[in-house]
This record gives sequence, C-alpha cells and structure tokens, in this order.
Amino acid sequence: MIVLDKGRRALNDGAFIVIDLGKTLAKASLWDRAGRRLDVRTRPNAVAGGVLDVAGISGWLVEALGAWSAHPVEAIVPVGHGAGVAALRDGALAFAPLDYEAAIPTDAMARYRAVRDPFGVTGSPALPHGLNLGAQLWWLQEQGALEGTTLLPWAQYWAWFLSGAAVSEVSSLGCHTDLWAPAEGAFSRLAQRMGWSERFAPLVRAGDVVGTLKPEIAAVTGLSGQVKVLAGVHDSNAALHGARGFAEVADGEATVLSTGTWFVAMRRAQGAAPVLPEGRDCLVNVDVEGRAVHSARFMGGREIEIAAGGAAVDGPAEQAALLADVPRLLESGAMLLPTLAPGCGPFPDSVARWIAEPEDRRAAACLYAALMADAAMDLIGAKQTLLVEGRFASAEVFVRALAALRPESRVMVADGPADAAFGALRLIDPALAPAARLRQVEPLAGNILAYRARWLLETMP
Repeated sequence: MIVLDKGRRALNDGAFIVIDLGKTLAKASLWDRAGRRLDVRTRPNAVAGGVLDVAGISGWLVEALGAWSAHPVEAIVPVGHGAGVAALRDGALAFAPLDYEAAIPTDAMARYRAVRDPFGVTGSPALPHGLNLGAQLWWLQEQGALEGTTLLPWAQYWAWFLSGAAVSEVSSLGCHTDLWAPAEGAFSRLAQRMGWSERFAPLVRAGDVVGTLKPEIAAVTGLSGQVKVLAGVHDSNAALHGARGFAEVADGEATVLSTGTWFVAMRRAQGAAPVLPEGRDCLVNVDVEGRAVHSARFMGGREIEIAAGGAAVDGPAEQAALLADVPRLLESGAMLLPTLAPGCGPFPDSVARWIAEPEDRRAAACLYAALMADAAMDLIGAKQTLLVEGRFASAEVFVRALAALRPESRVMVADGPADAAFGALRLIDPALAPAARLRQVEPLAGNILAYRARWLLETMP
C-alpha cells in the first residue's frame, strides 16, 4: 500500500493511472487521489496469429502514458484478464503469449485433460481452448518452449514491462487456471508436478509496490522515474475489490456481477455456499486476500455483440428505443436460446437458435443476457444485494430485466465509475470511498417471469 501523506498534501493532489488489459479492449485511465476519474483512453486489441497483441498494446500504452506527463502521477496499477501467461527469457519476452481462444491440438488437449487436477481441488472447470492456463502451459511445454523461462500472469507481465520487476499474484493465478488450490492457498498438485510452480516469478500481494518506472519508459513518456508500479490484479477480482468499497456490499451477503467480454458473478456468502456444478462454467475465484469466492460466468459481452450484429446496446442514446421494444418482444415470444459461446456459460452444450427472430435484435440480446445472468447466479445461490458493474450496467433492458427476474434481490448499479479500475485504486488506498453512489434498479414491466419459463423450457426440454 502507498501511504498517502495527507498532512502535507491536499487530498486531490497527485494522480494515479490504471491500465486494464482485457482480451477485446485495452484501457488506461487517469484518477486523482479522491477517486475521481480525470481521463480515459481505449484501444481495440488486434486478434491475429493465435497470440495476444503485445506489440500493439505496448506502443499504445507508452503513448497513452505520455499524454498524462503533465500530471503529478505517483503510481500505476495494471489489471489483466486471467487467461494470459507471459514467459521471460534472458530479460525479454520469450514469445508472444497465446490467445486463449486459439485452438490447442485435440491430442494435446486430451493428454492434458487426463492429468489435470479434479475440480474439487482447484475450483477450475475444464474450459475450451486455452481458457485454463494449465492447458496453454502443457502445450507450450510439449513443444519445448518453456525451457529457461520465468512465467508471469498477464497483469504482472505489464508490471514487468513498466518496472522490470518479475512477480506473480494470487488473484491472477487463482482464476480458472488449474494452477492454484484455493483451500490450500498454494499451487495446485498439477503445477507442482509439472515444475510450473517453480517457473512462476515470486508471489507478492496485488497492492505491493514492485518497483518504479524503467528509465527508458520514464524518458519516452515524460513521467517521473519515481512513479511506483504495483503488482496488479485479475480484472474480475479488481471489480470485486472495488465493489467492496460500497457499504451495501462490503459486509454481509452480496453478489457482484462484472460485465465486459465476460460476465462474471462473484458471491460473498454468509454461511455455507452451494456445491458448484463443474460442467456449467462455475468456478472458485481467489480474491486479492487469497480467499475463495464462488463464481459463475458466461461470455455475455461477446454474445450480445454477436446477437445484436455489433450494434451498441449500452449507450445513452439507445436506451429509450430499446426499452420501448420490450413489450413487442414479450408479446411475440421472440427470444434467443443459448449459447453463442460453445463450451461456456450455464448451458455450455446447447446450440443457439432464435425463436421468432426480430428484425432489430438489440433488445432481445439484452433479455438473453439477463436470462443467462439469472441462471448463472442461481448456480452460486446469489441472493439479497446484487451489484452490476462494468460496461453493461448502463444497458437498461439488461439490468431492469435482471431486477424483474430476481424480485427477492436488491439489484443495484452505480451512478459513476465503480469498476475494475476503481478496485485497482483501492489497492493503493484501501480506505478510498467511491465517488459514485448506488441506485436500485427499477424492474422491467411486463410478464418477464413467463418469458423466462418458456426460455427455460425451450433450453432444457
């Protein structure tokens, strides 16, 4: 934790930068000490060749940091998705990290599945392609690519890129990777048997300062060489950490639904949590304190994009028209059945199809996402308070349908930034209170429960 010397400085002196490297989008945001977002820059990530867009992100990131050189930046916190791993050799990136959606050869995957630890040990379900980091490492090791390397999770690679310090962190290792045993608070048996645990850089806490900006990064960006770089955190767990800054979520029973390319429901349970079904994309995440968090997920952002034909559903200008379209959809019974992301979500083996497909599919895509989120949260026993954060918290059809589907829960959204970036800020200052406030979502009008009953009947005949 960075100690804020408030005796000598005003609360809003100084600035912090959060870099959030998702699969689809790279984002950098500038914040003041009071937790107010001052600026944000984004970049769509290229997808080519079965590898992550390291070169493109690197150039963009340096440019983005340089744009804020006039601000008194004190620290940078990296955030990253949980299915990327970087390998260093001789002080440089040994090869471009694999894209988790790139296919691993069927025979290699079969050999891997035969030796991976049981779900009850790791809390990691068997996922397609390289979504389990263990599958990526298995394939790379079979090719001899790991010899002489040091391994870093994706978020910590960017800490190394900025500071030169190689570290690992538990929330990044403990998210559907097959590499961590949450109950033991240690690397999984598989990771130890394969020697991967010894290859990973030393473990530190997400909020630990691992170094300062490399001289060459400071020189090209114009930022001070004294800017501190934190170890960083897994993106969904950053969102959870941010949500815990709200009094309504900090104590007691609560679930956070983080929305982006992936929709991840994370429950903080009071008492015993239900036994998670392995085959329905449930998992045990590990928060920044190393504690187990029962979770369920689906590829909501990707599915909305496909279903809506790439049209936006979350912008302010679209909301009135989309809400006005709902009564027609409910009356006609137009609906999308799962799943547009095969192998993922609560219905991983279902094949997507439309019933009474509408000409404008945007509102129907939002109803579909609400039904999928509702099913995912039932799997983890979510109840009482539900906070929806991230990009699709502003999609009114989605959040209001979710409120109608879960009348016994208090469905909340924030009226300002309260996302993964804010959670990253709380690693710097755990006492930081959100500048945003929560509001309870008004349930969608209409017989959404009958719509759900038909959707479930068609999905699970």
